[in-house]
Amino acid sequence: MAGNIHKIFLSFHSADLAYKARFESLFHGLITISESVDIGDIPEGIQTETVRQKIRDEYLRDTSVTIVLIGSNTWQRKHVDWEIGSSIRQTRANPRSGLLGILLPIYSGYSSNNYNPFTIPPRLHENLEKKFASIHRWDENPIFVQRWIHDAYIRKSLIEPDNSYPPFSNNRSGDRWSY
Repeated sequence: MAGNIHKIFLSFHSADLAYKARFESLFHGLITISESVDIGDIPEGIQTETVRQKIRDEYLRDTSVTIVLIGSNTWQRKHVDWEIGSSIRQTRANPRSGLLGILLPIYSGYSSNNYNPFTIPPRLHENLEKKFASIHRWDENPIFVQRWIHDAYIRKSLIEPDNSYPPFSNNRSGDRWSY
């Protein structure tokens, strides 16, 4: 596994910024090269399709796997939905990325090693159902995390993703999503 270093994109809710920083400090240079959209990187008030194109063309460019850090309210965020949708979309300029989710210790089902499908991003859930994506509990062992990333990289060429869930137009609220 040591030779399998992948450039990843981290998708996360801004409330979970400390976990993003922890992930990058633990694994940067060891197993991954990380990209993400940080607060203020994309100006407020621009059109939705322009935001999606910027994500795809400027941040997902050259990444091979997208990791969704899943906290308490990650599923509600339109930008997380757009990042997942853009990363699994095959375009002439950018090939699709593999996809995996990591449940953070602040996620409600973390301690029981369970997750409620309706409290993770819907587009991620759809791709877990298709076996295009995988989901894991937060772990600081680089061997495990590298394996998850490499498996996602392999799956992206073997399984067609599902990008049919309607894109979020706004952030969502409530304690869960539904069809």
